[in-house]
This record gives sequence, structure tokens and C-alpha cells, in this order.
Amino acid sequence: MSSPAASAIPALPAATSKRSIAACVTLLFTAPLVAEYLLGDLPIKLLPALIVLAPMYGGGALLIREVVRRIRRGWPSILLLGAAYALLEEAYTTQSLFNPDYLHLHGHFLTHAWIPSLHIGGWWTLFMINLHAFWSISVSIALVEGFFPSRRDQPWLGRLGDSIVFVLFLVGCAMSIGITLKQDRWIAPPSQFIAAGVVILALIVLALRLRPAQRSRQAGTVPSPWITGTFACVLGFLVLIDPPTWNWGAVAAMFAIDLIFLVFVFAMSRRAAWSSLHIFSLAAGGAVAYGVHAFIGHPVVPGSMLAARMSNGIFLAAAIVVIFAGARRTARSVLTADTTETVTN
Repeated sequence: MSSPAASAIPALPAATSKRSIAACVTLLFTAPLVAEYLLGDLPIKLLPALIVLAPMYGGGALLIREVVRRIRRGWPSILLLGAAYALLEEAYTTQSLFNPDYLHLHGHFLTHAWIPSLHIGGWWTLFMINLHAFWSISVSIALVEGFFPSRRDQPWLGRLGDSIVFVLFLVGCAMSIGITLKQDRWIAPPSQFIAAGVVILALIVLALRLRPAQRSRQAGTVPSPWITGTFACVLGFLVLIDPPTWNWGAVAAMFAIDLIFLVFVFAMSRRAAWSSLHIFSLAAGGAVAYGVHAFIGHPVVPGSMLAARMSNGIFLAAAIVVIFAGARRTARSVLTADTTETVTN
């Protein structure tokens, strides 16, 4: 039985439907490009791996976006579902939250802020939630919505399309599990899977029940999108360079950065002057932080350092081109909306 909100969504003209499909395909590939390539984990020579990565990363981002837009929730719900996605990927498909020597990389990820009762590392867990909830999911969604602004707040697919995306996501997760186990046969104890599942379920329930605040927008100025984008870029970069050797100090620093970001966005988004261009700028700043940090990160895939840095440069340049194109489209949509509101009033 469909909800009143869903049944109120009109049938789409053919041109709009084609744009929606284009937006879906774009998000399917943007999410893994941001999550793995812009970050610098994978070089450009491994672009064919998108066929494997897109179903999980892109499928997850698209599924989260479709659910949130269909039930008329907002960005807090996207972030909570992004955190659930982070736990699903890192607890089940890669098991990096639990594996003391993930993929035999000897990274000692769990030793920093070690929590004996849970057998997890506090720093690594919070770091992974940040990477996926903000970058893999939220940044990818905001960038693509900015590139296709005409139906930013509406679902792009129908029920059948959502079902197909869900199956695609499950296939992507299965492929990720298979690839991980092929490289590392380590398997976490059932108690850790159960605990992760309980937290994931709680995050999903909270995200779906969290309704946008029904309050009037307040008067007051907001920073320009350039400033909010720079703000997001700086805070995102600080998260990425937060030294794990500080242990619980690193956890506290990352949590403080998250809190500053969330409080700032919450306060500014209550104001009438806050627009979709500001939201896009936050995603743009986060994407730039990823691309810049790639140059100081150590490449995960063995190979020439020169080739790795050239790859980093190509992906950062591509991200900047996309950001400017999306900013122009978003700005035009904001101007059109303002003009329409003025004429109506």
C-alpha cells in the first residue's frame, strides 16, 4: 500500500524520466569514484574495477537517496543511513572493524583507542563512519543532486527501480565479501556481527523516524557558498590528517570536528538565506579535501609514485570541473526558484 506522499508524486514526462535515469547512473559511478579514486586508494589504471565497486558504493548511495527523498526526510536521515552503510561495509563486507590485520596490510588500524570489551579500535571505527557517512554517501549524493537540480528533493525512480537498485546493492555487497575473503580468509566471531547488526538496525530506524523540523525559517545572514565550501574543506582535511597515534585524543579531536560541522550546518540551515547552493558547497569542499589529501597519502596499490600522483591530479582536476559545472546548474536553479517565488508573491 503506497503512502499519500508517494501517491502524490505525479507521473514523469519522458524527458524528465530520462534525466532521472541519467542522474541515477551518474550517482552509481560517482560514489565509488569519490570513495576510492578521489581519495587516492585506487589509481586510474584500475578504473575497470568500477564495474565491481559501483553496485555496492553507488547502489548504497542511490538506495539511501531514494528512500530518504521518497519518505520526505532530510540530510540528517541521509547521514544516519550513511553511518549504517559504513558499519555494513566495514563490519560485514570487509570486516576491517574487527580484523586485527586487515588484508595483511600490517596497518595496526585497531590498536589506536582499542576497546577490549568490543574488540574494535575507537579511532578506526569513527574514521570509517566519517569516510562513508560524509564522503562516500553524502558528498556523492549532494554533488549529483547539484548536477541534476530540477528534481533534487524528489525520488528519481519508481518502486520497481528501487527494487532493482536494492538487488544491485546486495550483489555488490556479495562481490565485496567474495573479494575480501579471497585475499584474507579471516572471519570475525558471530558476536561481533550480531552487535554490528543491532547498531545498524537502530541507525536505520532512527533515520526513518527522524522527521524534518516543522519550523519557520529564521531571518539572518549566512556565509557565502565560497566560505561554507572552504569551511567544509578545512574541517574535512583535519579529519583526514587526524593522527591515529593520539589514540583517544584523536577520537576526541575527530568527534569535536564532527560536532563543529554539524552544529554550524544546523544553525545556518535554519535561516531563510540558506540555499541548495550552500549544501552543494559543503559537498564540493569535502570533495576537494579528499582530492588534496590524496597527494600526501600513501598509495594502497603498489606501483610508481609518479604514476600515483598523476592519477591523483587527474581525479582532482575532474572533481573540480564537475564542481564548477554543478555549481552553475545549482545557482541557476536557485535563481529560477527565487524569481518564481517573487512573481508568485
